[in-house]
Amino acid sequence: MPQISPVLALWRKTSTLPVGKWIFSKMLCAKAPYFGSIKPRFEVLAAGRCEVRIAKRRSVQNHIGTVHAIAMCNMAELAAGTMTEVTIPTTHRWIPKGMTVEYLAKASTDLRAVALWPEVDYSRGAQAVVVPVDVIDTQNTVVFRAQISMWVSPKK
Repeated sequence: MPQISPVLALWRKTSTLPVGKWIFSKMLCAKAPYFGSIKPRFEVLAAGRCEVRIAKRRSVQNHIGTVHAIAMCNMAELAAGTMTEVTIPTTHRWIPKGMTVEYLAKASTDLRAVALWPEVDYSRGAQAVVVPVDVIDTQNTVVFRAQISMWVSPKK
């Protein structure tokens, strides 16, 4: 049986508790403090999929009262990175290389970022893997789309 990521093991242990998703989110932000600025909440985490929510609060709004572009970039990177961590084999490592984003509509509500892992042939060695992330409002409108390039390589 292949090993699972310690992050996925922690998710499985905490997410079923009454406040477990909140605890997991806080623990992850303690490890990567920058993401705490958007106060994310993980809703789904599995190999190949991650969903993170943020509330539309004053601290993530811009001057016109919508969720700020960089807050959406943060949640997209958090969802993609955490999903990458729990998806790739434990014999591999990753680092983000770049991000291309599209702003598709005003983000006027709470938001949900959904990251999905593409099919990858790990036998090809080190490679760039493009992770798509959609940010969706409460009316199920995609308001933001990111393509995040992750450099995935065998551990040395």
